[in-house]
Amino acid sequence: MRLACLAGLIAAAWAAAAAAFEIEDRALFPPANPDGTVLSVISTADLGVFAPLIEDFQARYPDIGVDYIVASSAELAEAVSSDGARFDLAISSAMDLQLKLANDGHAQAYRSAATDAIPAWAAWRGQVFAFTREPAVLVLSREHFDGLPLPRTRQELVTILRENPDRFRGRLGTYDIRDSGLGYLFATQDARNSDAYWRLSEVMGQLDARLYCCSGEMIDDVASGRLGLAYNVLGSYAAVRAPVEPGIRVVTLEDYANVMLRTVLMPAAAPNPRAAGVLLDYLLRSGNDRDFAGPRVLPPLSDDRVPTDAAFGPIRLGPALLVYLDRLNRVEFLRAWTSAMEQG
Repeated sequence: MRLACLAGLIAAAWAAAAAAFEIEDRALFPPANPDGTVLSVISTADLGVFAPLIEDFQARYPDIGVDYIVASSAELAEAVSSDGARFDLAISSAMDLQLKLANDGHAQAYRSAATDAIPAWAAWRGQVFAFTREPAVLVLSREHFDGLPLPRTRQELVTILRENPDRFRGRLGTYDIRDSGLGYLFATQDARNSDAYWRLSEVMGQLDARLYCCSGEMIDDVASGRLGLAYNVLGSYAAVRAPVEPGIRVVTLEDYANVMLRTVLMPAAAPNPRAAGVLLDYLLRSGNDRDFAGPRVLPPLSDDRVPTDAAFGPIRLGPALLVYLDRLNRVEFLRAWTSAMEQG
């Protein structure tokens, strides 16, 4: 009976939340004990990617359930800032939006042995904590690149696209950064790293690039042959798909790479802070402990396969991430991006 009541309460909360922001996916992982705690977690990570971590967490802590809500990074930031008391943890790929939530007073400080163990560059003010290190990559269609050299740099990619407009017209994909928080983060970091980004954006715009909300949809369209190339795809998602999609190839460009840190914060009014801290610590251990025995579904902070030099190191958590979130800076950046990408 108590589990039935719990299910009813969760269903009512789902309906209320649906009116407040767009939910992409949702799943309830109930506690083994009917009197256990159910954490409300809002996240940008796909349910299929993240479920193994939750299941392993519950094998260790069976009395803690998880109501896992998937939303876009922009929707997540809006949901936490407008109704943070509903959520116990917020997990996002948009580092800059997470820092803004903390900077605007929507996150609480948290400290434990797990937070003390992560590198200084992977935390901010004891409120925002990173637990993965995930590069942006190209995902290419083997069919569309048949007979062409693989690009090693953005300038080489620009040259290939300019020399083969008929092959790639309408078959390029990237984020619509007006709606995607992660796409906006990658684009602003691109612009800081190299002028080649704007040349690439102009060429993609001339070739009628398709704009997407998320990496999964871009990978789907490359795999199906609808796209010949997707730019700035989240490498962790591409790595999962590549072994089972023979038509795609994943390429990390050699001039520089954007390496996103997936972060977690505890909203200021989280209803279950003690249990939320248990899950937060588990996530940090999953990304930082080299002897972590759980599933490695996302690249950890300690992943030796990801270089750490200046051109390929992680985007640092810090005030510089807030620059492009300033209203005037954002308006100007989006104006320049729209001018490059929408030339028709």
